[in-house]
Parts: sequence; structure tokens; C-alpha cells
Amino acid sequence: MPYNTKQRQAVLRFLEERPEEALSACEIAESLRQNQCPVGLATVYRQLERLEAAGRVHRVDTGEGALYQFCAQGGRRACFLLRCESCGRMIHLDCVHLEALCRHLSADHRFRVDPRRTILTGLCDVCCGEEAPHGTA
Repeated sequence: MPYNTKQRQAVLRFLEERPEEALSACEIAESLRQNQCPVGLATVYRQLERLEAAGRVHRVDTGEGALYQFCAQGGRRACFLLRCESCGRMIHLDCVHLEALCRHLSADHRFRVDPRRTILTGLCDVCCGEEAPHGTA
């Protein structure tokens, strides 16, 4: 990653502390300002763009704008996102079966999937009633 500024560190640390949350640039900027880290919205956008290019965050385009989420893979490997249609939770998925699907689509259908921009939607285990409610142990 290029020169690591205090603002970039603050944005990355903020997202790292919320690995399952997808947040807007405005939400990030406001939260950083509330936590005594004065940073402008344009700076947050610039840092998010650089962090996305480095593979440290995912950019999720929605009908209302973009959301950003920390990526634990850090650009080392391709990962997909799973988005729960009920609660909105975003889950990172690193699965060899999806890698095989991507290879199949490329070889047999001449279509290359961009895993970092691929979001599969459905219901998470909690919303399906298979796990404890969100926020409980």
C-alpha cells in the first residue's frame, strides 16, 4: 500500500473494528469526527478508494449509494460477499467451491467473475432461525 497516512489508518481501523458492518462514507466520517479524529468527507472517500484498490475494503454499490466493509483477506485472495436480505448483514466468504465455479464460468462460458464485486443474496443462518439472534452468544 502506498504512503500510510493517519487518516487512512483511522479509516481502516474504524472498519476493522466493525467487520460485519457495511457503512457509508458519511457514516464513517461522522463517527471519526465524533471520536476526535477530524477528517473531511472528501478525505474519507479518497482513503476508501485507496483501501479498496489495495484490497483492504469491499465497496458495495446499493441503490442509495456505496457502502464499505473491511476485508480480512486483505487482497491476498479473492472472496465473495454474502448479503442477508432480511437483516442486511454482510458476510465474507472464502470458499474453494466458488473458486471452482469462477474457473468453470471463465473456461466454459468465457465470462470472468470479479469476486470482490460479487454479492450473493439470501438469508443468513440467524434469519433462517438456525442460530442464536444477532448480538447474543
